[in-house]
Amino acid sequence: MPLPRGKKSSVAAGSRIPKMTATENQEEGLQVKRSSSPPHGAPKKRTAFIDITNAHKVQISLPGRKKETAKSTAKKTSSVPIKKQANLKKSSSVSSEGTTAEKERTEAAEVKPCEEAQEEAAAAAPVEELVAAAPPAVRRVPAHLQRQQIPEEFDIDSENSEDSYMCPEYAKDIFDYLKRREEKFVLCNYMPKQPSLNPEMRAILIDWLVEVQENFELYHETLYLAVKMADHFLSQTPVHREMLQLVGSTAMLIASKFEERSPPCVDDFLYICDDAYKKEELISMEANILQTLSFDINIPIPYRFLRRYAKCVSAGMDTLTLARYYCELSLMDMELVPERGSLLASACLLVALVTKELGGWSPILQFHSGYQATDLAPVVRKLHVMLAAPPDDKMRAIRNKYSHKVFFEVASLPLVGIDVLENALLQ
Repeated sequence: MPLPRGKKSSVAAGSRIPKMTATENQEEGLQVKRSSSPPHGAPKKRTAFIDITNAHKVQISLPGRKKETAKSTAKKTSSVPIKKQANLKKSSSVSSEGTTAEKERTEAAEVKPCEEAQEEAAAAAPVEELVAAAPPAVRRVPAHLQRQQIPEEFDIDSENSEDSYMCPEYAKDIFDYLKRREEKFVLCNYMPKQPSLNPEMRAILIDWLVEVQENFELYHETLYLAVKMADHFLSQTPVHREMLQLVGSTAMLIASKFEERSPPCVDDFLYICDDAYKKEELISMEANILQTLSFDINIPIPYRFLRRYAKCVSAGMDTLTLARYYCELSLMDMELVPERGSLLASACLLVALVTKELGGWSPILQFHSGYQATDLAPVVRKLHVMLAAPPDDKMRAIRNKYSHKVFFEVASLPLVGIDVLENALLQ
């Protein structure tokens, strides 16, 4: 029977452990000694750890002592045992006076190799000093590992030099890498491959995911990543309309595990689906999505680029929130699915800057984003068409969200004219 946790086993009541007497201790010690000595004719025992680790070859150098050369060590190891054996033979036959004299001769013989070792070490000292004084070899850093030189007028990370969480030394390199990684996750309009779905169904799903993100108080990165994973899965796997909500909730579960500190559990996602699916179905869909995406879910999302580019122009929180509003609305538009995240974020920020009359696409934004104003023109026009379209009363989660005072009520701001945007694109 297993013991209760946190308790130790005790001896039964009334029983006593017999104490070992002195005679038993002596007998046990004799048994240990007898077992340690090999029988006559048996092979000599081998120390396994010394053979494996070569510990017998390791020399420990203490500070203040000179290293002994191999030659002096060999002399000492070869001469000392011989002298000791001779002393042991002579000590059995000579008197006490002879023993004292022999001891003095032995000590003199042992000191001699030490003196030789000191002389050899002194002779080798100049060579060691020359080696230490030699200049070290110049190590050249490879070109791909050299730190990128950023002009002073475009440096936006030096102000965070004391904040290790901001990674000021290689923040630019991180976003350049994410921008290159986008090429691996370029999507197309996959709706022709989904006979049971249409763009409106996908928009309804994303509108519901926004509500899930608000109710669970998840990061915005979690929402964007869930939408990206759902799109990549739907672009490769035909799904029936009854399973579309399961795809969205499972993608949100995976994104929560990737982004959140305390992600919701499986039962929470089953609850928000009104128990329309079983736990086994959600776990099976999770494995299906991960296998379809080859477990590569670190997909660059536009939200990260948007925050980075807004920092370049020191945009206020109200301006950043307006750009986030445009960017979140773009998740529902099937026409903007093929656009890269960095390009979409740049277009949303440009529309927000023009709306707030804060200028256009400045040189510092061109430097950090890698896009010219002409590169943003097609996406900006698509954004304006989407924002100018009348809102659907069935899908108002995003507009209601950004109509709150916490988000500066940016959803109620008037949309800037297309002619103003065209002038900004020409600058």
